[in-house]
Amino acid sequence: MTWNDPNAKQEAQNYDNPIPSRLLILQTLADLGEATQPQLAEAFGIEDADQFDALGNRLKAMARDGQVNREGRPYRYRAVTKQDIVTGTVSAHAKGFGFVVLDDMPDLFLHEKQMRWVFNGDTVNAIGTTTDNRGRTEGRIIDVVERQQTQFIGTLAQDDEGYCVELSSPNNHQPITVTEENVQELKAKPGLPVKVDIIDWPNQHEFATGKIVDIMDDDNDREVIIETTLLNYDIPHEFSKEALKQADSYKEPTAKDIKGRKDIRDLPMVTIDGEDARDFDDAVFAEKRSGGNYRVVVAIADVSHYVTPNSALDHEAYERGTSVYFPHHVVPMLPEVLSNGLCSLNPNRDRLCMVADIKVSRAGNVTGYEFYPGVIHSKARLTYNQVNAYFDNPKDKSIPESLTGNKDVKKSIDTLHQLYGLLVQKRAERHAMEFETVETYIKFNEEGGIAAILPRTRGDSQKLIEECMLLANTCAANFTLKHDLPVLYRNHDKPDGEKSMRIHEYAKNFGISFPEENPTQADYQRIIEATKERPDAVSIHSMLLRSMMQANYAPENIGHFGLAYDEYSHFTSPIRRYPDLMLHRAIKAKVTGKKQPEMDFTLSDAGTQTSDTERRAEKASRFVESWLKCHYMKDHVGEEFDGVVTTVTNFGLFITLTDLFIDGLVHISNVGNDFFVYDEKQQQLIGKDKGTLFGLGDLVKVKVAGVNMDLLQIDFDLVEKLRSSEMNQTKKKRRRSRSKKTNND
Repeated sequence: MTWNDPNAKQEAQNYDNPIPSRLLILQTLADLGEATQPQLAEAFGIEDADQFDALGNRLKAMARDGQVNREGRPYRYRAVTKQDIVTGTVSAHAKGFGFVVLDDMPDLFLHEKQMRWVFNGDTVNAIGTTTDNRGRTEGRIIDVVERQQTQFIGTLAQDDEGYCVELSSPNNHQPITVTEENVQELKAKPGLPVKVDIIDWPNQHEFATGKIVDIMDDDNDREVIIETTLLNYDIPHEFSKEALKQADSYKEPTAKDIKGRKDIRDLPMVTIDGEDARDFDDAVFAEKRSGGNYRVVVAIADVSHYVTPNSALDHEAYERGTSVYFPHHVVPMLPEVLSNGLCSLNPNRDRLCMVADIKVSRAGNVTGYEFYPGVIHSKARLTYNQVNAYFDNPKDKSIPESLTGNKDVKKSIDTLHQLYGLLVQKRAERHAMEFETVETYIKFNEEGGIAAILPRTRGDSQKLIEECMLLANTCAANFTLKHDLPVLYRNHDKPDGEKSMRIHEYAKNFGISFPEENPTQADYQRIIEATKERPDAVSIHSMLLRSMMQANYAPENIGHFGLAYDEYSHFTSPIRRYPDLMLHRAIKAKVTGKKQPEMDFTLSDAGTQTSDTERRAEKASRFVESWLKCHYMKDHVGEEFDGVVTTVTNFGLFITLTDLFIDGLVHISNVGNDFFVYDEKQQQLIGKDKGTLFGLGDLVKVKVAGVNMDLLQIDFDLVEKLRSSEMNQTKKKRRRSRSKKTNND
C-alpha cells in the first residue's frame, strides 16, 4: 500500500507496518475540511485492521497534542489553524487541574499535565482539543504569553532530592526548586515562609527553579498571608516613584485652588464613618425648606483635582481599579498622602469637593439637583456608634460635644434622620431589596491571631448615610444620561431563567408565588417580607442573594435590579473606586464648561478593567478571610459547636457556626445513619429509611473533624440535630399527613 507521504521514509524506519504521518494527515484534512477516521482510512486506501487501529491511535494523539480538533459522535477531525488559538487567563484549582478562562466562549479545561507549564493568573495561548465525558472542552497550552508574577511566597521544604519552596493555593501544584547554596547563604530553615524569585520557568518535565530572596517573619501569619495573596492575585501594592512624587507635590488648598468653586464652608457639614475609618470621602448636611421640603448636600472629596488624566497617579489608579480591603489592612487605590490627607474630609480643614446639592419633596421625591465643584470645612468627624447613641438618647453623656454642643450640626443631624424615614418609605415603595444577612469582622490579639469574629451591626446612622449616597449616585446617573457624558454606569441585571426557576420552586415552601422567568423586585420582596422575622431568615435570604446576577461597570446604562433603580452610577467614593473618579471628571467638565478629558483607554476597556479589578479584590479578600478562619479552626479540631444549615447540596450540608460565623461542610456520609436523597426543589436531604430530614435553617451541633489549608475547607461531623427550622417542621408534618392518608386509603 502506498501514498504520497512527505515523511514516508521516516515512518518506514520507525514502524514495521507504517501508516500516514501526522504531516500527511494534516495536509489531507486541510483538503477535506473535516473527516471521520473511516473517511480518512478510505482516503488513504487503508484496509488492514491493524493499520486502521493505528490510524485511530494517531488521531487521538494528534488531538491530545493540539494538532487536530475532535468533535461530535462519531468523531470528526479537523486540522487546527491559527483561528483556533484563543488567549485566556489560567485559573488554577487546588487539586492540580485548572482552566483557561475566556471572555466570549466556554472555558478550556486543563489537565494536571498541562498545568505543569503555568501558574495561576498566567496569560496563555491555547486551543481546544477534545470534549471529555463531562462535556468540558479540554485545552492544550500552545505558549505562555505573559507571566502574572515572577515572585512568590511559600514554605521552604526539604526532601531526599534537595530543597524546594511549596506554594499555597491556588499555586500549590507548582513547587519551586532552590539550591542548597541559596538556602545556606540566607540561613533559611525548612518550615519557614520565604520569598522566592523565578530563575527558570517550569516545563513538561521539570519544576521551576528559583532563588530565595527573603525570609518572611513567621510570627504574624496574617501579614504573611496578605503579602502572599497580593502576589498570587497580582494586586499592585507599591506605588511608582513618579506617582508618589506627584502625590507629594500637592499642598493644602490655596486661594488659587478655591477660586471658581462654590464656597459652602459655612454649612455645618459632618462626616459619619466607622470607628476604625481612616479616610473620610463624604460629608453630609440637610435642612428643612419651605413647605416641608428638604435640601440635602452631599460633598465628595474632589479626587479629580489631584489625580489628573493620564498622569502617573492616574495610571496607578486605573491599574488598581479599587482599594482592596483585608482584615486590619488596606491596599489603597491612591497614596495615603491623598487618601488619608488632602482627599480626606478631615474636620476643621478646608477641603476641595464635588458637591451634589439635592432637593427632596416632603413625599421623598427628588425635585431637583445641582452639581458643582466646591470647598467645605467639616465641622465634626462623627462615628456611627456616636450618632446611633444620639438617636437612641440625645442626652447620652458619651455623645461628643461636636454633635450636641453645636446647634447647627445637631439640627442637621435631626433633619437627616427625618429625611431618612421618608427615603426608607420610598425604598419600600420601589421594592428595593434588603436581605437579612450577617456581615462580620475579625478582631485580632496582640500576636496577630484571631481573638474573636463578631457581627457588624447596622443602625440608623449607617442606613442614613447609605440613603444619602444612593441619592447622590442616582442624581449623578440621571445627569450624565441627560448630557450623554462618557462615564461608566453601575449595572445590575435581573436574574436569568435558570435561577428564577430555582427560586420559583423554592418559594412554594412559603406558599408564595414567584414567576418562572422575568421576576420583578416585588416578587423578591414578597419572600423577603414573609421570611424576615423567621429564625432561619439569614439562610433563606442568603439563597435569594445567590440567585442574583453580579453587578458590573459598563458605558451603557441598564439600571440596577437589586436597588430598583432605572439608572444608577457610582459617584461617592473616588478615593477607592476608579469609576467614581471618571464620573467626577465628566460632571466637572460639563458644569464648568470645559472639554471632556481624553483618556488613554476606551470606555469599554475601562468597564472591563474596573469590573475585573473589583472581582479580583473581592476574591483576594475572601481568600484571606477564609485562610484566617481555617487557620484559626486548626486549633479547635475535635471541639463541638452549635451551627445552622445554610446550604444544602447533593454531597452534604454547609453549616455556619452560630457564635463564630465560620462555614464548614458535613459530608453526606457523615450526616446520619440513613440513606439520604437530595431534593433540589425543596433544598433538603431526605432520609429514605428513617425519614430524617435536613434543610435550610436547621440548628445542629457539629464537631470539627479536620481543616484542609490547601482547599481552605473545614470538615464537620454531625453530632446531633438540635431543632428543625419552622419551614422544615411544617414540611415534615405535611409529609407525615400525606403518608397517614395514603396508609388509611
